[in-house]
Amino acid sequence: MEQTVKKGENVIIISCAGRPDITAVDGFKKEIKTQLEAGEKNFIIDMNEAIYVDSSFLGALVASLRSVSKAGGDIKIANLKPHLRSIFELTRLHKLFNIYDSLEEAEASLK
Repeated sequence: MEQTVKKGENVIIISCAGRPDITAVDGFKKEIKTQLEAGEKNFIIDMNEAIYVDSSFLGALVASLRSVSKAGGDIKIANLKPHLRSIFELTRLHKLFNIYDSLEEAEASLK
């Protein structure tokens, strides 16, 4: 997976491209932890360029949500392709995460 990080208005946007899977978990969790330690609390995971996710990455998302929630923040998911959205629905993660069709909608929800 290729991961890029940028700062938006009151939010950190982590864009995931390719295949967020077990090989990406450590780097993803480390980035969330680093940003939390820097005082950031709100995150958007932009999945626009993701083509696949596995259970280890989904677990990393859930673990990260716990950490972020403890700090008083939130994680939003944006730009899920239909096949990835169905994975979130099958695993019932759509009940844990707010999912938005666009990055702009996700950012607006945090204002």
